Amino acid sequence: MFKLLDRVQDGVVPMLHHLQHFIKEAGLSDMHACASTITVDSEQYVEKLLELFRRFTELVSKAFNMDARFLTARDMAYKSLVNDTSVFKLQFASKPKSAAKGQPESKCPELLANYCDMLLRKTPLSKKLTSVEIEKRLKDLLLILKYVQNKDVFMRFHKAHLTRRLILETSADNEIEENMVDWLREIGMPAEYVNKLARMFQDIQLSADLNSEFKELAKNNRENSADVNIKILNGGAWTRASERISVSLPAQLEDFIPTIEDFYKRKHNGRKLHWNNLMSNGMITFSNECGKFDLEVTTFQMSILFVWNSRPKEEISLESIRVATQLPDAELRRTLWSLVALPKLKRQILNFHPEVTTPKDFLDTTMFSINEQFAPLKNGKIQKRGKINLIGRLQLSTEKSSEEDSDAIIQLRILRVQEAIVAIMKMRKRLANAALQTELVEMLKNMFLPSKKLIKEQIEWLIENRYMQRDQADINTFIYMA
Repeated sequence: MFKLLDRVQDGVVPMLHHLQHFIKEAGLSDMHACASTITVDSEQYVEKLLELFRRFTELVSKAFNMDARFLTARDMAYKSLVNDTSVFKLQFASKPKSAAKGQPESKCPELLANYCDMLLRKTPLSKKLTSVEIEKRLKDLLLILKYVQNKDVFMRFHKAHLTRRLILETSADNEIEENMVDWLREIGMPAEYVNKLARMFQDIQLSADLNSEFKELAKNNRENSADVNIKILNGGAWTRASERISVSLPAQLEDFIPTIEDFYKRKHNGRKLHWNNLMSNGMITFSNECGKFDLEVTTFQMSILFVWNSRPKEEISLESIRVATQLPDAELRRTLWSLVALPKLKRQILNFHPEVTTPKDFLDTTMFSINEQFAPLKNGKIQKRGKINLIGRLQLSTEKSSEEDSDAIIQLRILRVQEAIVAIMKMRKRLANAALQTELVEMLKNMFLPSKKLIKEQIEWLIENRYMQRDQADINTFIYMA
């Protein structure tokens, strides 16, 4: 049929439309059929998308001999499938801090970033795969990523996962980690984003060299620095200044800070260090009646546990812990909850009363104490020694609702649209509305697909702020204002 219709002018056009419709409908049907699994398992989700891609590619190969027109139809249908919101979606507000809901978006970018993290981090999945198998799976993931419209959401989650892996040193293979940055560059991800990822790796390497020098200096001065690991990170590449939180550190750490700052200033005159307690972590030795345990903890957890260092048998109120640690209320409650209700522990580190079901229910008079019966269990037996990770998923930002988090993405998109419009108008000087929108979408397609409403709002804002103006003879034509 294909060979016959291909001899007629535009004879295959109806077939292209039918193929595109079939791929989208058949793909969505399969996705909905296994929605209960793929919506909670990123590995299953990616495998399902890859299975659909291979199936439809095989269809085009066998039925249409990989004809370029039918490959284009496959790509358009598959892109629609990947970005579909009917299986699950993210709901972003149309404007930051706006109560009205905006255009729903696919959760695909987040799930791709989660699966990428599973492959690059030390997980049961990555441990059972060889380096070659991990690379193959990552390249399959990048194939899907090419079809994702809103790559800025993937970037946000991927960078957060990478930050945790580098800070906690949980990467499965450092070489593959660095290769991933190059692969993202090859598929056309924005240079600004990829360069930040590359800078993060540079910071880790420079920090390793700096640590060696610092420990050598401390050794010569007969100071104990064996247990201190410093990471000097570029603020612009890693985090935002607003995410820094003050906390009263244990004296053992406080004593090191002036020494480290003096050492760094001698090497880099004019630079100032800002300590990011939120992203810091460490290991402490915890002793009770059951035994002695090494606990991997965040700085906030460490600060709270050290409150009992000089009075291990006492009950201490929430208000007293707040005064001792100087933590903001929201962070204090969240950190205390991780010490009294960590799901993976059958015996918690701290006891408390009266009983509550959420950290928000803690009262200033709620009393906390060390659990003398705390110990890890193995096959139902109490272990007297052990190493226990209490960090889990390293916190990178302060307490935020999902709405506030999406506001940050929308605000960044608004700035990107404004920048792109100004750049286009500065080059063109005079441009029709339709041509401006076409160039704008082309410029931003590697990050996200701006909606017509968003473009219109930012054009009006730029006109109001005298970056551009409408042509008096034709309101659909814009003129750049220097």
